[in-house]
Amino acid sequence: MHDAVPLLQDYLRHAAQRKPSKIALVCAERQVSYVDLASHAARLARALQRRGLERGDRVVIFAPNGIEAVTAFWGVLEAGAVVVMVNPLTKPEKLALLLNDCEPTALVIDGALTTTFAAAAALAPSLRTVLITGTCEPVHLEGVSAVVSADVAVAQETSGEPPARQSIDIDLATIMYTSGSCGEPKGVMLTHRNMLTAASSVVEYLDLVGDDVIVNVLPLAFDYGLYQMIMSVRQCARLVLERSFGFPTEFLNLLRKEHVTVVPGVPTLFALLTRFSERPIEGISTVRTVTSTAAPFPTSQLPSLRAMFPAARFFSMYGLTECKRCTYLPPEDLDRKPDSVGIAIPNTELWLVDDDGQRLGANQVGELVVRGATVMQGYWGDPGATARTLRPGPLPGEQVLYTGDLCRFDDESYLYVVGRKDQVFKSRGEKVAPAAIEAVLLAVSGVREAAVVGVPDELLGNAIKAFVVLEEGSNLDENALRRVCQKRLESVLIPTVIQFVDSLPTTDNGKIKKQDLVV
Repeated sequence: MHDAVPLLQDYLRHAAQRKPSKIALVCAERQVSYVDLASHAARLARALQRRGLERGDRVVIFAPNGIEAVTAFWGVLEAGAVVVMVNPLTKPEKLALLLNDCEPTALVIDGALTTTFAAAAALAPSLRTVLITGTCEPVHLEGVSAVVSADVAVAQETSGEPPARQSIDIDLATIMYTSGSCGEPKGVMLTHRNMLTAASSVVEYLDLVGDDVIVNVLPLAFDYGLYQMIMSVRQCARLVLERSFGFPTEFLNLLRKEHVTVVPGVPTLFALLTRFSERPIEGISTVRTVTSTAAPFPTSQLPSLRAMFPAARFFSMYGLTECKRCTYLPPEDLDRKPDSVGIAIPNTELWLVDDDGQRLGANQVGELVVRGATVMQGYWGDPGATARTLRPGPLPGEQVLYTGDLCRFDDESYLYVVGRKDQVFKSRGEKVAPAAIEAVLLAVSGVREAAVVGVPDELLGNAIKAFVVLEEGSNLDENALRRVCQKRLESVLIPTVIQFVDSLPTTDNGKIKKQDLVV
């Protein structure tokens, strides 16, 4: 088969040819070059194939951020199989659910997680091979023909060249499970073409280059985290990979030590950094790009972040696992449109529809529809959910993504997220979109985090309840916040109850779990 049509793993092959000795990955005190990463991935691919892995088989990678997880990702692709990254914090019950859903043939797992995976793996009849990285106690799994050390299996392979190419670009590259913040997680099916298109589009508007040093503290099982690694390899850049975000001081010291230029984060990470930045700190001038994807940068955080990263451009972005990314806000528009998530990413088309599927104009609220080559193929094993989300597009035979997100465009076609259709509730007979109230609360100096939900009420139908986390030392009280809401919101949107809490419940990916607040 010819190699002319690119596949995702070609990013690594090309990087190893162009910059063989360049350091691709730094993790703690370890580092690996592009040529060594490519060779190790190729040997892992051969080791998996030797144990019966076939084209299209699913391989679960259950490991923390590290060189082993990155190697396994590329190795599974080189073997012509489908990668399923699973967060190492996943509990046994959920792991069993995922294994039974995607029916993997093989599992690559960190040795420290054997206690978590043993019971779940025993209930997964599709598993034939388990490769264990690092050290662990001997494990026996009924029905699994091979439970071996990944290091031993790789060392037995004499060739560092990847096996013969089998896949084409419409084959699945990964099944990426949603966080399940609004219910059970669903397996999003993404092809090589989906992921190549997404990576190219994001690299274009972020202007990532080979000299960049990208830090990633987000789980590789989270698409935002995984794409930091993919885009780094695409550009022959260097990735500084951490297992998680620890303490602000350690994180900032890491940025200085590694001369980091790109900092991707989520609202919870930036909230912790700005809380810490109330103490005098020296700005980090090497950072040229800061990105946030779960929500726009709260205006109350921007002064601290700009002082922390004085040379940086700040990108607010918005997307879903089902299409990777929808929009970005050009940094020059951040001050004049702070609540917007921006314009469509390159090679993507967006529009809004009402409940009857009719297109809407500017300043009307409707469901966001996404058209482009980044749109997923569907949900693994769930044709019903797929049919609800992917629907016929403008051209015969094509499908577009109905996101379930309520949004509006302004007169300049900049997008504003109003809320989730499944989170909108009625109070006093009026529809309430929590995101509009949350934006007002987050703009108040002294508010670190906010979440709004509807709670059953005999008189109102649903009462509006706001949960607020304050910055350390803040003197805000309920009356002060209520006055702000009365000034900026319609009367029907003013919270009935404002409750101060120390923290908000989140998923492994840092998204607020609103179902845990509705009690």
